[in-house]
Amino acid sequence: MPSLHPLLSGFAPIWALTGIGYLVGRTRLLGPHAETVLNRFVFHVAMPAGLFLLISRTPLGRFANPSMLAFMAGTAVATGLGLLAGHLFFRREPGELAIGAMASGYVNSANLGIPVTMQVLGDASFVGPVMLFQILLVTPAVLAVLDGGAAGRRALLTLPLRNPILLAAALGAVVSATGLHLPAELTRSGDLLGGAGVPTALIALGMSLHNRPSADGRSPGDRPLGERPFGDHSSEGRSRRAEVGLTVAVKTLVQPLVALAVAGPLLHLPPHQLLTVVLFSALPTAQNVYTYAREYGQGAVLARDTVLWSTLVSMATLSVISWALGPA
Repeated sequence: MPSLHPLLSGFAPIWALTGIGYLVGRTRLLGPHAETVLNRFVFHVAMPAGLFLLISRTPLGRFANPSMLAFMAGTAVATGLGLLAGHLFFRREPGELAIGAMASGYVNSANLGIPVTMQVLGDASFVGPVMLFQILLVTPAVLAVLDGGAAGRRALLTLPLRNPILLAAALGAVVSATGLHLPAELTRSGDLLGGAGVPTALIALGMSLHNRPSADGRSPGDRPLGERPFGDHSSEGRSRRAEVGLTVAVKTLVQPLVALAVAGPLLHLPPHQLLTVVLFSALPTAQNVYTYAREYGQGAVLARDTVLWSTLVSMATLSVISWALGPA
């Protein structure tokens, strides 16, 4: 049975880097446009490099296993509920709906999934299939909605060529499928560049807690905390808190419960696989969601607050799951 301390240690880098980002934003150390520049660096440079190498090294056949069926079922229900809630209760526009749905079901599989599952299971091999599923299926669907709203329906035909995330994923899939071996110099450079993505995204996330984004056409729901504090008692503030709370509840409670129901009673997975699927489904919202939201100016505050609050709540839910389903 894992102790609480090893589980929490996986969260330490997230809070540390987010806190550093907040201090950088508060002191204006990098200037007024640093958050925008850092987000663009992550979206256009670091993240594509990391995704390309990750997918190119991962056999695409790893999709084909029963555990992934349970994980995909949890993701489908969570994202569907996020989409439905945003439409029925909060009247979000299509781009914001896409971000809300993604925030409800897109797990932090890399920089939290790896340390948490290594502590609990001693094995992080499930990270690969989960990342492939999210990168190759979930992300393109969300970016297609975001890009379509920004550029029109015709532009969707050329979306993979214009969007660096999708282009990197597609090229990585081609390399993986064909078994090509990339030069060592290229992979080492890509590893260094891709490794900068997660810490830079967390720094930018922290900066967003203080910085005021410039007026660029964002919806009123994307005003920063400085203008619309979380304790704001206006009807708009209450609506925002309700939306964040509902999204966090779907992400940290509903998604793992659906995965548990499918993996257990329906698929009868053995205990080790059952624990793996439920743990991954209970991981908090990935900071990638905020990166996409900020890049397209859609639902950035919802994404940011969901990342932060789901990360905090998941420290408790992951501990409960490891205690309830882990080996005696």
